[in-house]
Amino acid sequence: MDQETNYKEKEFGYNWVNSSRFLFYLQVLCIIMLVIGMCYNLYVHRYEGKPDVEVPTNTLYTPQYK
Repeated sequence: MDQETNYKEKEFGYNWVNSSRFLFYLQVLCIIMLVIGMCYNLYVHRYEGKPDVEVPTNTLYTPQYK
């Protein structure tokens, strides 16, 4: 009988204190990993500045024709 209660204290479903603590830390870990992943994705796809675009001379405000 004593061994059975000791087993139930260690089991995830029966011990509410340990299971809630575990779920809290798991949730915090998931949120931290999500934030780090989003920051990394923003870093990889960051704005790298104004690109050099060649505009044809006939489409300018004052077009220059040959």
